[in-house]
Amino acid sequence: MRSHKQSPFANPVLVGAMTVLVILVAVFLAYNANDGLPFVPTRELKLDIASGSDLVPGNEVREGGFRIGLVSQLTPIELPSGQIAAQLTLKLDKAFGNVPVDSTAAIRPRSLLGLKFVDLVVGHSKQLFSDGATMPITQTSVPVQFEDLFQTFNPKTRTAIQQNLVGFGDALAGRGSALNDTIASLPRLLGNLEPVARYLSDPNTQLTRLLDNLEGFMGTVAPVAQVNARLFTDLATTFEAISRDPNALEQTIAESPSTEQVTTNSLKIQQPFLVDLNTLGTQLAPATAELKQALPDINPAIEVGTSTLARTPILNAHLQQVMTALQQLSQAPGTNVGINALNSTVQILNPIVKYLGPYQTVCDDWNYFWTYLSDHVSEQTNFGFAQRVLLNMGNPMQTNNVGQQGATAPADGGGSTSTITGGNEYLHAQPYGAAIDTAGNADCETGQRGYVQKLNYFDPQGRDLGTDAHTPGDQGPTFKGRAHVPAGETFTRTPITGPQLASNPSNP
Repeated sequence: MRSHKQSPFANPVLVGAMTVLVILVAVFLAYNANDGLPFVPTRELKLDIASGSDLVPGNEVREGGFRIGLVSQLTPIELPSGQIAAQLTLKLDKAFGNVPVDSTAAIRPRSLLGLKFVDLVVGHSKQLFSDGATMPITQTSVPVQFEDLFQTFNPKTRTAIQQNLVGFGDALAGRGSALNDTIASLPRLLGNLEPVARYLSDPNTQLTRLLDNLEGFMGTVAPVAQVNARLFTDLATTFEAISRDPNALEQTIAESPSTEQVTTNSLKIQQPFLVDLNTLGTQLAPATAELKQALPDINPAIEVGTSTLARTPILNAHLQQVMTALQQLSQAPGTNVGINALNSTVQILNPIVKYLGPYQTVCDDWNYFWTYLSDHVSEQTNFGFAQRVLLNMGNPMQTNNVGQQGATAPADGGGSTSTITGGNEYLHAQPYGAAIDTAGNADCETGQRGYVQKLNYFDPQGRDLGTDAHTPGDQGPTFKGRAHVPAGETFTRTPITGPQLASNPSNP
């Protein structure tokens, strides 16, 4: 008999096993679909983009509306500029081909429910991205997304809009006539606004420069934002105090138009000054640039000055007492008399000091006087010390001697030369010894020499008399004196006021 071979599909166990296997393979493929299907060749391309914009692994990569790959990974990165960005790792089907280096990419919405995809726009360059290369951030973009629009109107913003609408409604309610007046005035306002706008748009106005400088100013003010906040707090306190006196505020507002008119006229007069100030600012620009480099040296001085200024209130408190006392002194009846007398005293003493000053500063005569005095009063007696003296008697053999009561001419010798009678006598009329010459060099005559026998420039008889005010030549300084008047000291060789000695023109 012929045996019948049974079909394998007739076995229910085998059919069930095959069905389970097919289901497992389908589940596996569906589970790993986000990472791409197995056995499908791909190439990798990375994108540096400013924001991941809610992309997730498994989102599609499309080109011209066709799926060419998927997003396999998202990681945050820090760019060389310090910017925080996102890096997308794309797996592209090799069947799609290579990607030119001038290609661009953007994140776009796939549906209103928030699903996204990467839109790849292929360039035309012959140079291609290698497998695993990175597209720079300059070739990627993130347009405004739906969620960005939706997030604009968050609960706080919606509440604020409601409050604004209520405020605008309250502001406009019952002001129909005022609105009509405003609308009627707008044409005239806009007509005047046109030349203003034309003037501001003129390049010669340099409005751009103003805005740039304003930006720099705001950048400078930003670090002291807390101080400015405190300023506005204090201003609020000030305005609260102003609001307590409505009448004064009303008067101030009433006077404001006339004040502004005066200010306008004043600004016209100040225009030349402002032009000069602009020129000065231009010339100060190089110095300002140098100041920036000098700040490291100036800042320590400012820090020291700051600590010093902290102590100035105490100084000011004491200074106030001094200024009060000075005010009382200036208002006293005798102060003006005293100042006038002091001025007269200075005028009198000034020429005296100019003449007598070199005797001390150059020749040191004050100290020498006391040295000689201690030697002069040194004769010991039963009562202490007495003055040493040497009594000189006139030569009785000489007419017109110093002891003769009826002398008719100066003592000029002519008597006996005997030492018993004292020898001949001659007039010595040099009462003052000089201290300096006319150039301020030392000429300390006192104590530097004996009496000269003949120095009589003005005597027509040429007698042996000593009457000239000064001895020829410079005698030089004393033992502890100076060779010249100290620097800065005013001086004179002869007295400025009072009787003057006869001066020899050849030896002034």
